Amino acid sequence: MIDASLTLEYRRFSLRLRTPLETAHRTIDSREGFLVRVTSTNDDEETTGIGEATPLPGWTESIDDCERALERAVRAIDAVDDGNAVHAAIGEVDETSAARHGVSLALLDLEARRSATPLYRQLGTDERVARVPVNATVGNGSPEEAAESARAAVDRGFGCCKLKAGVRSVEEDLERVRYVREAVGPEVELRVDANGAWTYEEALTAVETFADDEVDVDLLEQPLPAGALEGHAELRGRGVAIALDEGLLEHGVDAIYEADAADAVVLKPMGIGGIDLAGELAAWVRELAIQPIVTTTIDAVVARTGAVHLAAAIPDVPACGLATADMLAEDLGRDPVPFERGAAVVPQAKGIGVDGVWDGPWRGDDGS
Repeated sequence: MIDASLTLEYRRFSLRLRTPLETAHRTIDSREGFLVRVTSTNDDEETTGIGEATPLPGWTESIDDCERALERAVRAIDAVDDGNAVHAAIGEVDETSAARHGVSLALLDLEARRSATPLYRQLGTDERVARVPVNATVGNGSPEEAAESARAAVDRGFGCCKLKAGVRSVEEDLERVRYVREAVGPEVELRVDANGAWTYEEALTAVETFADDEVDVDLLEQPLPAGALEGHAELRGRGVAIALDEGLLEHGVDAIYEADAADAVVLKPMGIGGIDLAGELAAWVRELAIQPIVTTTIDAVVARTGAVHLAAAIPDVPACGLATADMLAEDLGRDPVPFERGAAVVPQAKGIGVDGVWDGPWRGDDGS
């Protein structure tokens, strides 16, 4: 329980991607967002928690709406008594998922630091978790490039590769998947993410191909547009698990469950509004026999490490999309999460485990 005097500050950043990322909907060449800092002062003892709010158009609010929400949270904390500061701050960012992610993560980091425990333990996990499995991401290159990328990932120890699809024709994407399967052999788990780009007929063709023993795709993510719950339900049971990503935000868990539309759901904490809310969703869908998979939205080190802690707090979590640091040409600080043999090593330091993020002037501490 945070009961001391609180201050909330934030500062803007922009990070270049190493290579622009093409999806079915847009090309992403940089990530802009805000570092968030919450400081608690109690009996002259000062503790700081950090968070990250990195909006992504189509998933969250705009960068301008995010900043306005953070400004409101700063003013709210300044205007209320200490006992109501946290509630007031969260209330101001509840409708802006990236801003809420940043503020709530900073508060969780603060609580974990004050209790001298790793963040995943603060999320309710009793046992020590050393590693969580992760997938390698294979970009939208040619069949030969995709095969080379997947083979290199397997050589580094990854047991699961996820291919981006939907930018090219279905036929070209199927060829890429065949090349990758031939390159990595039968033991590696393959996933395909179409970002909602296919028609039902195209998706059905893909599922029929992926279910073939020689191709053997384990999971197909968001093959149809987010609104097509019935179409996703009809694709299930054909030998390839169906996961919903954008569909989760559009419909919610109840509608997905009632439509019997997914074997798995993808949890992006930045789009959901925080790792606290994503953790609640993970527990909920597990009760419904739907598998949660944690991924990021190409976030910087603070949010990315927070997602690692979230994955560590989910029992028997499958391979998650957390190995994305190398997609950035620059970052906010040192990454505390090494990867060994296809797994993320979970930080055991108190809080998130991220220290030494770049410093400079912050907005909110002096009303500027």
